[in-house]
Amino acid sequence: MQSLRIAFAGTPQFALPALRALLASRHHVVGVLTQPDRPAGRGRELRASPIKLLALEHGLPVAQPATLKTAEGRATLHGWSPDLMVVVAYGLILPAAVLMLPRMGCLNIHGSVLPRWRGAAPIQRAVLAGDAETGISIMQLDEGLDTGPVVLERRRPIGLHDTAGDLHDALSQLGAAALLEAIDGLITGELLPRAQAAEGVTHAAKIEKSEARIDWSAPAVQIDRRIRAFNPWPVAETRLTGEGLRLLRSEVADPQGREAAPGTVLGLADDGLRVACGEGVLAVSELQRAGKRPVSARDFANAVRLAGLRFES
Repeated sequence: MQSLRIAFAGTPQFALPALRALLASRHHVVGVLTQPDRPAGRGRELRASPIKLLALEHGLPVAQPATLKTAEGRATLHGWSPDLMVVVAYGLILPAAVLMLPRMGCLNIHGSVLPRWRGAAPIQRAVLAGDAETGISIMQLDEGLDTGPVVLERRRPIGLHDTAGDLHDALSQLGAAALLEAIDGLITGELLPRAQAAEGVTHAAKIEKSEARIDWSAPAVQIDRRIRAFNPWPVAETRLTGEGLRLLRSEVADPQGREAAPGTVLGLADDGLRVACGEGVLAVSELQRAGKRPVSARDFANAVRLAGLRFES
């Protein structure tokens, strides 16, 4: 089967399995585009992206243009003469001049089953909405926001305890395997891109840190979704006697009824620290006090007096 010259554009951890899959395939990765190094950590020192580090490890050419809207920014990509470009969470808008540069266009791995959850945060929004399943779409990029035709999709159930981090890792692996299948299907003609449905379009807006503050007057089911959707970032938070408290894992102990004022800590059980909500009871199993390491609900209960304790919205 034909071997392609492939340029890869990606930046974060989510893109790593796809690049590794291409490197292990018969195809030739001719170069990697990734975001410029960014300040990170307490020292704000410049830090290379995960994709840049992997590319350098394999001796691949790396380009980090600030924009691809200029001929200068596209010059390196043009010189690589790719047959196909694979784009995974790159972080830059691709202008028409880039989309048309490879003879087979640009393929993207998107973390939802399109047209549901187009946009920046499909995984988190799926959890917040209580979706029963998610998945990945291998799509051909056009100039719209995740509007291009889909080549291949794969689905995955969202478990009752899945966090956004759990799904992120699972979908990145699922997408990498599907990517190779999609490329082979395009080469042989067995797979043809199909237009997305006009119905069922939703937009996955970027997650804002302010969304992570827990409102205990909400139903336990909704609060549980927020805790899972915001793990590992920005992490759901509440306050306890004026101190910030991060909530990392939880489950719904009782979806209905109201046993006490919202935020009241009802006690410790096998499933975690039970907290009254506007409707139902939530069991928080992992917490983190400001400046401390994450602990289990039992360890937290051993360190504080639970009687009369109430979390603040």
